Amino acid sequence: MAWIFLVAAGVLEVVWAYFMKRSEGFTLFWPTVVTLLVMAASFGLLSVSMKTLPLGTAYTIWTGIGAVGAFLVGIVVLGESVTPMRLAAGALIVLGLVMMKLSSPH
Repeated sequence: MAWIFLVAAGVLEVVWAYFMKRSEGFTLFWPTVVTLLVMAASFGLLSVSMKTLPLGTAYTIWTGIGAVGAFLVGIVVLGESVTPMRLAAGALIVLGLVMMKLSSPH
């Protein structure tokens, strides 16, 4: 269950990052509200997953899902640039996540 909570927390991190971008520096009301609510839910799920998962594993996976997810949302939804270097960096993050998962005893 901890892994399910952790993945959900990571996905919610992508959602709040997107809405933070849309909030235009917290100047737009609804995107700001969504950012804060989803952020709280993401932190809550991360906290629950940390009851059984090691800190280093949980936090690394959470931030990695957020980083890769925000990277992909930036490209697909926001039209950010795609370069070989950015793709390689994203691939290395994913490789690190896989290695962290495989090294976890849980």
